[in-house]
Amino acid sequence: MKKIKYKEIKELLNINSVEIISNISDNEIFSSVKTIINATEKDLTFFSNQRYLNDLKSIKAKACLIENKYKDHLPKNCKPIIVNDPYLALALISNLHNDDNFKSNGIISENAIVNSKSKLHKNIQINPFCMIHEDTEILENVYVGSCSNIGPNVIINKNVVIHDNVTISNAIIMENCIIQSGARIGGTGFGFEMKTKQKINHTGKVIIGKNSSIGSNTTIDRAVFDSTTIGEFSNIDNLVQIAHNVSIGDFAVIAAQVGVAGSTQIGNNIKIGGQAGIAGHLVIGDNVTIAAKSGVTKNIPDKKIVAGFPAKDINLWKKEVIRNSFRK
Repeated sequence: MKKIKYKEIKELLNINSVEIISNISDNEIFSSVKTIINATEKDLTFFSNQRYLNDLKSIKAKACLIENKYKDHLPKNCKPIIVNDPYLALALISNLHNDDNFKSNGIISENAIVNSKSKLHKNIQINPFCMIHEDTEILENVYVGSCSNIGPNVIINKNVVIHDNVTISNAIIMENCIIQSGARIGGTGFGFEMKTKQKINHTGKVIIGKNSSIGSNTTIDRAVFDSTTIGEFSNIDNLVQIAHNVSIGDFAVIAAQVGVAGSTQIGNNIKIGGQAGIAGHLVIGDNVTIAAKSGVTKNIPDKKIVAGFPAKDINLWKKEVIRNSFRK
């Protein structure tokens, strides 16, 4: 991250309706943003977790994003920048001078293969060794990284960023999505008749809602007949498996190595911890949190927090863990 002025920080937070209070000069410059422990006298840091409260005593940073109730814990060498949500402020500031901002330069590489039956709109960048198949439409300002394979039966909407070595077929990717390297979207799912092992042909597609992010080496299988769907503003981590006909709502947060079996319906604002497994044909409500390494075998109503295997209310799970520890 490049050097940033306090004035830039203040303007950015104000634009995003984040109230900020500090007596720091607008011309004050920070070398970078670092953690409490690693920050130097030239850096900006942030405090958003009480477990690091004792670390504030020895902080070396020039300034700290912090809630008002904790500002008195800072030493005199570190000036407070008071915000209601330091982590949100950090997230916004992290995008200042972002070096990973991939924007199309409008150049289609001579080493890319573009089928004549595909349709490309204005200002599209396609890097070397990509293949764009027939029945593929790519809209304005799309970036496609090297060695990616797009199509057939694909629509990529405006401002999508597709990193290297991505495969997309039988899919609609809505605007402003980010597809990280190695993702596989729209392939045939895992389906067959159990007695004879006769393979079931999948003819559906994948739909990914706008402003969503799909992590590296994540796979999202096409539906058998209809659509596998990911909602808007959803963030899916690396190495996640989403099977055919799964439906995931808006604002999902799914950590690495989660597996969701076929035809499970998941609501809005879901949070799923790493390595959790979810069985097929379940209904999981809105605002549900599933702890890491949980095994979900039954439907979960709205606003529940579950953990363990088989997954259950997290308070019941905690009691069982304590009870079992005494038995040892």
